[in-house]
Amino acid sequence: MGNMDGRLPALSHRRLAAFAVLLALALVLAVRHLGGGGRASAGAATTPAVVAPVKPAHAPAKKVLVVDVAGAVRRPGLYRLPSGSRIQNAIVAAGGATRKAQLDAVNLAAPLADGEQVLVPGSGAAAAAVGSASASEPSPSAPLDLNTATAEQLDALPGVGPVTAQKIIAYRQAHGPFHAVDELQGVPGIGPAKMAQLKGLVIP
Repeated sequence: MGNMDGRLPALSHRRLAAFAVLLALALVLAVRHLGGGGRASAGAATTPAVVAPVKPAHAPAKKVLVVDVAGAVRRPGLYRLPSGSRIQNAIVAAGGATRKAQLDAVNLAAPLADGEQVLVPGSGAAAAAVGSASASEPSPSAPLDLNTATAEQLDALPGVGPVTAQKIIAYRQAHGPFHAVDELQGVPGIGPAKMAQLKGLVIP
């Protein structure tokens, strides 16, 4: 009995040691398992999404108008302006009007056409020279070009007037240059009677 009692403490210590080793292994395996799963989840969460590049749409090229600005402006000459510009834009591009400019005689809101000449009248002798060049009626020997004529030049034609002159320029802007004089009949307000008056005075 004495020997058996002596082996009991040793057996208990071995069982406790084995249990402690098993417990430690279980904890190590649990930590590794949890750590690996966490890394896998983190890796899945941080994977960047692949986004296809978006190609920018090509904007249509804007039409450019070339106009001749003359008269009482600071820098007369040829200027390139975007389509849809007005006479006011052409005058600003030419440095603005001078002190002698008579802007009351110019329709600043009139639309521009490619190849058009913008004449800004001035006071004194300059006004007389510019006025005679823009307001005189064209003669049969020098007919007026419908595609380059200004509103003032068209206004000087018989039977046209300022309203119809603006309609001719608007029609030219919307449909492009005239190819024949008969195309004027497409402008509102121009009928056979006015066409007879303009015969020989205008060319396409």
